[in-house]
Parts: sequence; C-alpha cells; structure tokens
Amino acid sequence: MPTRYRLPLYIAGAAAARTGDEMSGPALLLVGIAVTDSASAGSALLSGIMISAAVGGPVFGAMLDRSAAPGRLLTGALAAYSAVLVAILLTLGHLPLPVVIATAVFGGLLGPALAGGWTSQLPRLVEPGRLPRANALDAMTYNLASLTGPALAGAIAILAGATSGVVAAVALIILALPAAWTLPGNPSASGRGPDTSVVADLAAGFVAIVRARFLARATVTSVISYIGVGMLVTCSPLLGEEALGGANSGTFLLAALAAASLAANALLAKRPDSLRPDTAVLGSTLVLAAAFLLAATVSPVYLFVAMVLAGAGAGPQLTALFAVRHREAPERLRGQIFTTGASLKITGYAVGAGIGGPIATWSLSGSLVVAAGFEVLAAVAFVLFTVAGRGPTVKRTKDTASPREQRAAALSGERVDQFPDERGDDLGGL
Repeated sequence: MPTRYRLPLYIAGAAAARTGDEMSGPALLLVGIAVTDSASAGSALLSGIMISAAVGGPVFGAMLDRSAAPGRLLTGALAAYSAVLVAILLTLGHLPLPVVIATAVFGGLLGPALAGGWTSQLPRLVEPGRLPRANALDAMTYNLASLTGPALAGAIAILAGATSGVVAAVALIILALPAAWTLPGNPSASGRGPDTSVVADLAAGFVAIVRARFLARATVTSVISYIGVGMLVTCSPLLGEEALGGANSGTFLLAALAAASLAANALLAKRPDSLRPDTAVLGSTLVLAAAFLLAATVSPVYLFVAMVLAGAGAGPQLTALFAVRHREAPERLRGQIFTTGASLKITGYAVGAGIGGPIATWSLSGSLVVAAGFEVLAAVAFVLFTVAGRGPTVKRTKDTASPREQRAAALSGERVDQFPDERGDDLGGL
C-alpha cells in the first residue's frame, strides 16, 4: 500500500464526489424546468440520469476489478460524468430534448462509480483491524452528501440560478479527482491482462451475490427497504405542505433524516464493533418501518421524531450493509459487487419514488403506510433467507467463497469448495 495515500484523502474525495452526485440530480431537475419551462422536462432529465445505473454499475465494477490501477479508471469515470453534466448544460434548449435526455442516460451509466466504486477500494487502504471504523466513516460521507447535496443545489439555484447548481456539482466532482487518482493499485490484477472476459466476470459477480447467502440476504433486504425510502422522499414535499405549511418545508424533514443518519454513523465510527452487521441490517429495517408508520400521522411533532428515527435506522443500515459486503465479497469481484449493489439500491429507490407520488395523491398517510409495508417485507425477506439457510448446506466455489473462508482453507489445507454456506450465528454473522 502506498505510504503517500491516507484515509483522510479518501474520505475527502469520496465526500466531494458523492455530494456532487447528490447535487446533480436536483440541479438537473431545476435547470430542466428553468430552461424549458416544463416540469416534465426536468423530471425526464432526473429519471434519465438515474435509470441507467442498473446497467452501468455491474459493468463498471467488473472493469474496476480487472484493472491494475482502479484509481485511474475511477478518475476517468468521474471526469466523464462531469463532462456529461457540462454537455447537458450546453445542449439543453439548443438540441431536441430526447437528445439531451439520451446524454443524461449515458451519464447515468457512470453514476455508481461515484458511490460503490470508492467503497470497494477501502480494504486496500487500511489494515483489517481498522476496516470497521473506516467503513463507518465511509458511510458517513453518504449521509453528509444526502444532507448537503440537495440543499446546496436548491440554495445555489435561488442565489445564482439553476445553471449554477449544475456547475457547482461539476466542481465538487472535479475536486475528487486527485483522491481517486492516488488510490492504491490492485496487486491481484495480472499485468498480462485478465484471463476471463468481461461477460464471464459479470456472470461470476452475480453468482457470487446469489450463492453467498449472507451477501444475498443483505442485498435483497436493502433493495426492498430502499423502495420504502424512495416513497418517503417523494412524499416529503406533500408532508411539508400539509404539516408545516409549505412544500419547500419538506427539505427540513429530509435534513433531519440525513442529520440523524450522520450522527448515528458518527457514533458507530467511535465504536465500530458495537453492532453486528447482519443483526443491524434487520434491526434498522424494522426501525424504518416504525418511523414510516409514525410519519403517517402527519403531525408536525411526530413527523420530526419520525425523521430522526428513520435516520437512526438508515445510517446504521448502510454501515452494516458495507460491512457485510466487505466480509463476504471475493477479492477479485469486490468492485463489481459494490457497484452492482449500488445500482440495485438506486433501482429500488427509483421504483419507490415512482409509485410513491401516485399513491400519495390518493392518500398521503396511505403512501407512508405502504412504505412501512415495504420495510416489513424487507424484514420478512431477511428472515426467509435465514430460515432457508438452515437447510442443506451449499457447496461454495473459489470465486464465491468469502476472504475469511479462503484464509481458513489455506490454513487447514482444505479445498475452498468444501466450505458449507453456514458460518456461525445467522443473525450475528461474525
């Protein structure tokens, strides 16, 4: 590991890139409305830059795993994403809207690089004993970005115009380039080039997620849970209007959620071993269900309590999810698993945002109750994976075995495919 690289540089770079990412969506929404005088145009730009993430995440992750210099690849992705945002600014209002939306869709392919592409590199930055704390700090950058990104986009648009919000997002992403460039290399990548094709690596990555039971359980739980989160975010302007007197007040509710998430992860960073990752995934999902039910009362006091409670669930859920991925992901597929996971969560969020609005027009409280139902469904999925795993053991291959299994196999002289998919307490993971 290069001695010149330090965790603070990584945290600063990840925070800048992710804040720019969180700004870019709302900023495109606002600039689309401002330039075309059409809310549907702004919504189409936002949807376009999100919808292609499900495709881009796995492919970029596979390329990241195959690269001997993943930091250089990540730098290129950040620069290309910035260029796409600039291209949208320059062409919006001058070229047909479908062409501009197609540009946004292309940029969305690189979106997961701003999220999972960073996190997959953490094990090469810190010693194993420091990984839990580094993982909690990394998750805090997501909370910080979700707290400040949309607020900055709105504030800059009010003070300097909608176009300035997109420019500020680009500037933040560019600030992250030095940190990405200096990420450590991947010693496991062969200098002679990969022995397998990208398609084969993509297949191996999906097989790894499906066959590693703890990883599959955490992934499915988090994706379903994020449908509920997407519904809550969609409902926030209506909640602000009904309970606080103005649609813009909904941003204060989201700020309370993000602040609580940040505070919860700050506590976890001080005591990284205080929660078992697998248990935290389940517990935080149930906390989110309770928070959404409380928000369904649409009472001002209860709303803020609900948002704080939701933040206390969402923050640890993200930290726990990262911990499970770090623990279970095979080294040569780590980047793909992280970016695929980010893509799936973005997709879940988009589904929630898509159905939350129509349901809220029928009943705001009803939409939040449905959101709570998705959290319960996520918890049920977690339990079903746990119960199913107590049946016959599953043979694990070298590609799908976790790093811990591979080390154990090396020490004992056993083949890694002799390890069953059973490793201790189902709810404790470790």
